[in-house]
Amino acid sequence: MYERSVVVLLRQGLHARPAAEFVKRANTFRSQITVTKDGRSVDAKSILGLMGLAAGHGSEITISANGTDEEQAVETLVQLVSQEG
Repeated sequence: MYERSVVVLLRQGLHARPAAEFVKRANTFRSQITVTKDGRSVDAKSILGLMGLAAGHGSEITISANGTDEEQAVETLVQLVSQEG
């Protein structure tokens, strides 16, 4: 298992389009990926789960993955949410 905590710098947070892009990228990996915020974890490959976290701009989340490409998956998703804009 590989995990990293990151502050969401996306202006819209993980809502609507950014959430859809996050899920799209998460689905390119074979690993099981979860996102945790305030003790609640959801499947990173589920748009409804991700949006249910209400991870707005400035929220701290933890992205974790377990599988053959776990490190690459986490690093790619961390990079996505830590971009300003």
